[in-house]
Amino acid sequence: MYIFLNGQLIPKEEAKISPFDHGFLYGLGVFETIRTYERRPFLLEEHMARLQQGLREMQIDCPITMEDAFEMIASLCEKNHLPNSSVRLNISAGEGAMGPQIEPFCEPTVLAFQRPVFPSSEMKEKEAVLLNLRRNTPETEFRMKSHHYFNNIAAKREVGTDPAKEGLFLTKEGYVAEGVVSNIFWVKAGTLYTPALETGILNGITRLFLLKRAKELQIPVEEGFYSFAELMTADEIFFTNSVQEIAPVHLLEGKSFPGKVGQITKLLFEDYQCWT
Repeated sequence: MYIFLNGQLIPKEEAKISPFDHGFLYGLGVFETIRTYERRPFLLEEHMARLQQGLREMQIDCPITMEDAFEMIASLCEKNHLPNSSVRLNISAGEGAMGPQIEPFCEPTVLAFQRPVFPSSEMKEKEAVLLNLRRNTPETEFRMKSHHYFNNIAAKREVGTDPAKEGLFLTKEGYVAEGVVSNIFWVKAGTLYTPALETGILNGITRLFLLKRAKELQIPVEEGFYSFAELMTADEIFFTNSVQEIAPVHLLEGKSFPGKVGQITKLLFEDYQCWT
């Protein structure tokens, strides 16, 4: 397997990163996970916009453009013979002196690697597991897709390794937040609901895309603060992320839900497939 590291495609065994990289020392780094379909990176512009927002927040000067990212991903797909994959594009601060640095970082570490993900014409159902662990608050005004990931890892440990289960975070106030690696949506009386960004959730790229498509499909959409009790009255529930796309929920706290036969869930999935 080849990876992209600071401008070069190299075998993964040859990759070396400085121990003085502040991405390693202090968690200063952001990443995006981008799905490719027949070598085409899906929603690349949106991924890059979120990446650049995180880089600005961390004061990491990295002039990577969408064209740069496209060429990087294309070279990985060709070299690894993986047209259908997920690509993790990771940018960390780069080397710095010991101790927190307030000056901008100008020589970041740019890393990209991929793994195979095969397109499927069917959704894969999930059991949603309510977590005891609460969602932590963002480090700054908005949640970045950053190296600060232990809240997610601790939640995954609570859920276990079963890929058919996804943990569900509540905020410390008890509002529905998001999954361990996903955003959550639900349907009630024909309206599509999802937590507002002000709850502290990640502004997921698939989340944004589905909100846009739902409005264009004339599905009423509401974003806000919702209790777990409100979620339990839903007619349909599903999770979203760039790799799993739309993952319908068939079970939550012992209560059954329609899963992949949910009417609006199915409509959105079929529409999503038309774009990928």
